[in-house]
Amino acid sequence: MIRLQKFKQLICWALLGLLTSWIVSCSTGNVANNPKSGATGVATIEFWTMQLQPQFTNYFQSLITTFESQNPSIKVKWVDVPWSAMENKILTAVSAKTPPDVVNLNPDFASQLAGKNAWLDLDAKIPSPVRSTYLPNIWQASSLNGKSFGIPWYLTTRLTIYNTDLLKQAGITKPPATYAELGQMAQQIKDKTGKYAFFATFVPQDSGEVLESLVQMGVTLVNADGKAGFNTPQGKAAFQYWVDLYKKGLLPKESLTQGHRHAIDLYQSGETAFLASGPEFLKTIANNSPKVAQASAIAPQITGDTGKKNVAVMNIVIPRDSKYPDQAVKFALFVTNDENQLAFAKAANVLPSTVKALSDSYFKEVPANATTSEKGRVISATQLQKAEVLTPKMKDFKVLQKSIYENLQAAMLGQKTVDKALEDAAQQWDNR
Repeated sequence: MIRLQKFKQLICWALLGLLTSWIVSCSTGNVANNPKSGATGVATIEFWTMQLQPQFTNYFQSLITTFESQNPSIKVKWVDVPWSAMENKILTAVSAKTPPDVVNLNPDFASQLAGKNAWLDLDAKIPSPVRSTYLPNIWQASSLNGKSFGIPWYLTTRLTIYNTDLLKQAGITKPPATYAELGQMAQQIKDKTGKYAFFATFVPQDSGEVLESLVQMGVTLVNADGKAGFNTPQGKAAFQYWVDLYKKGLLPKESLTQGHRHAIDLYQSGETAFLASGPEFLKTIANNSPKVAQASAIAPQITGDTGKKNVAVMNIVIPRDSKYPDQAVKFALFVTNDENQLAFAKAANVLPSTVKALSDSYFKEVPANATTSEKGRVISATQLQKAEVLTPKMKDFKVLQKSIYENLQAAMLGQKTVDKALEDAAQQWDNR
């Protein structure tokens, strides 16, 4: 009887041991399978930005500290990625299904991955009243096929920064408002000063400024069926405009090989009269060339007969494979709320994407002794009221840009007629 009782006790202890082992194993397994979650149940989300360190390190550290204090169950790990490395890095992470939880991108690139269903559908996560706090035309910039894949963050619109000394030498009293006027002034500036009026890049991997100029001149890039819409009289006139400028020697030859950064270099060295850029570059010009900066003034963006003005958008996306989509959305909305957008816009000399932040007096009033940069801020904000994303958001956008730029280059070099360049570019797009 005693032996039987001891045997039963041994069985009980063995079962208890197995049960304890199973509980520990399950608990350990949960942590191992979810490395971002600690034993305390705190969710750690990873936030990637594009080249915002070290200039804005203090801003983001303060932002994250405030968010974490308001949300003790969420921790934020901030990773700043160099601009040139972001595309490859996020592509690799998304493909491996190990993405960060919150990512700062731009709609052009983000839309390419949106077409592959890489991002969270934000319409299902963010209620309409919250979405309506953002500028409606800007919110649409991060939409594809009727679905929102991104939250707008900070914005810039191009301005015309111009060298008053060069204009005076050329006998020009005011900067151009349209591309037609720019073409006329380009010849006058070259004849009178030997300098170029401006620099535009036709490098397919770089700026979309020339593509945007086509839209401003009345060209439809892609029609409702997704086919080429630019092989038209308007498209021919726009192609001819750029070809004529190049063949007349009114554009630097390196327009075919150098990117937008070269435009800044030429302007601050006094070799061009106009720079199409944001007011945030005025500080760079002042640091590198005080004399040119002192002679610089600002005017509204150059446009075509349509009067359309561009806006460049930086947004925030949530990868579909995020382990913590709800916490990620909460943080993304915090980063882009009215208060934080206004604070970042002031720190970075950019524009906010929420209605309330943009209505702040900071974007409407300047002191009597305002600097060129301060004047530029107000002009930019005024333009933003009617500005729009001029190029279509689609997964093959870079293919469209490449087909147009390469054929336009061929026409500029005399390798093709304008008609042939248009025809070939349209065929390349339609047969992609």
